[in-house]
Formats: sequence, C-alpha cells, structure tokens
Amino acid sequence: MKKIGLFVITVIFSLSLHAQAREYYQLKIYSFETDAQQQTTDDYLKTAFLPSLKRLGIQNVGVFKPHPTDEGTPKQTYVLIPFKSIVEFGLLDDTLAKDKTHQETGKTYLEAAHDKAPYTRIESIFMKAFVDMPQMEPSKLEGPRKDRIYELRSYEAATENLYRKKVDMFNAGGEVNLFDQLDFNAVFYAEVLSGANMPNLIYMTTHANREIRDSNWKAFVESAEWEKLKVMPKYQNTVSRNDTRLLYPTEYSDY
Repeated sequence: MKKIGLFVITVIFSLSLHAQAREYYQLKIYSFETDAQQQTTDDYLKTAFLPSLKRLGIQNVGVFKPHPTDEGTPKQTYVLIPFKSIVEFGLLDDTLAKDKTHQETGKTYLEAAHDKAPYTRIESIFMKAFVDMPQMEPSKLEGPRKDRIYELRSYEAATENLYRKKVDMFNAGGEVNLFDQLDFNAVFYAEVLSGANMPNLIYMTTHANREIRDSNWKAFVESAEWEKLKVMPKYQNTVSRNDTRLLYPTEYSDY
C-alpha cells in the first residue's frame, strides 16, 4: 500500500509541475480617439511600462498596432504580457504603484487629467497557454516591422463543450503541430480565462509579409492533415465566430 501511495503522490506531483509550466498571458487592447492620446500611451509604454516589467523579470512583452486597411484603421495598441503564474499577474499593478521609477517616468500618462485621458478604454483578456505550447515563443522574424504580419485570431464557440472540443482539436487533434510544420511561427496559443467573448481561444502566428501569410494559409487549407482533421465528427461546429486581426510590431516591441 505504501508503494502505491508513493506512486500516486509522484504522479500528482509530476502532473502539477507540468501544469505549472503553462504560462499565463494578459492581452491589453488600448483604444484611442486621437493621435495625441495614442502618442501619450506609446511614450508611456516605451519609457516606463516595458522597462518596469523588465526590472521585475518579465520579458518578451509584445506591443502591436493594426495594419492599415481600406475600411479605416482603428486607433489601437495591443500589449501582450507573459506571466509565470496567476500570482505574478495579480501582484503587478500594486508593485508598479510602489515603483518610484515607474511613477516618475510614466507621470504624464499616470497622472493625466480626466479631460485629457491618454486612451478611450482598455480591454483586458486573461489567458492560459495550451498544453501543446505551454511557453511563449517570441517571433524571430527579420525585415521591416511594418511589413510583418502578426495574425491574432480568436475562435469563439457556441457552448463551453464545443469550445473545449476546439481546444482539443489544436492539442490532441494536431492543429498546433500542423501550424509548426508549415512555419507559421506561432507566438502563443491560449485558452481565454476571462474576456468579453467567452467561450473562446486566442492564438498568434507570424509571417514576414502579407504574401507569405497568404501562401502559408493556402498550404494549410490544402494539406492532407487538415483535410482529415476538419471532417472528424467530434470537431464539427466548434467555431461560431472567427475574429482575425492583422498587426505589426512597434519599434519598441520585444519581438
């Protein structure tokens, strides 16, 4: 009995370590009405926020903006922050509030008046990394940042059960592996734990330019693996809405 008990404890501990290895992510989406608001926030992120995160040991913070479109490009900035644990995420705001350097370098943004707010609203999405990609992989793309395509996709499901099946399709089903084989250069795949469009998952892939992005997707939809995967009965009707946003990294983004 003692040996069985020890075995069970070992298995539980091993599973616990595996679970702890999965990172958490916060995606903050700033919306603006004016260029002046956007500039104030950019200055804050570049000179105060990101340096403060690095002092706390938080690396690989991505900052992105929407690619221009014919329909009109929204004034937005996306900030992707990785965390080793929920505790690290929970302590961040209080830690920054006590950081004198952060408070001083970010003073214009942090102490903005009510009628000169540096943004319209901030949306915050909190996520947990997929089992098959538990750690973020910052993109190693080279070339002009304005040309790069950082594709952020959110797959919404009609029910929690269908959402879990879509997550399974990425992991056990092999969708993550297929993206890797086709050089989609994924930064992360994650389950949304808290957000406005739940139940949903979010992931980001990266491509050197629009032409390569389109070519990669063509290879994906024409692949034998996808042809088999998409018709499997257990994965039918798992996505009710696909929200795709094409972004590029700012000059001060970590990748």
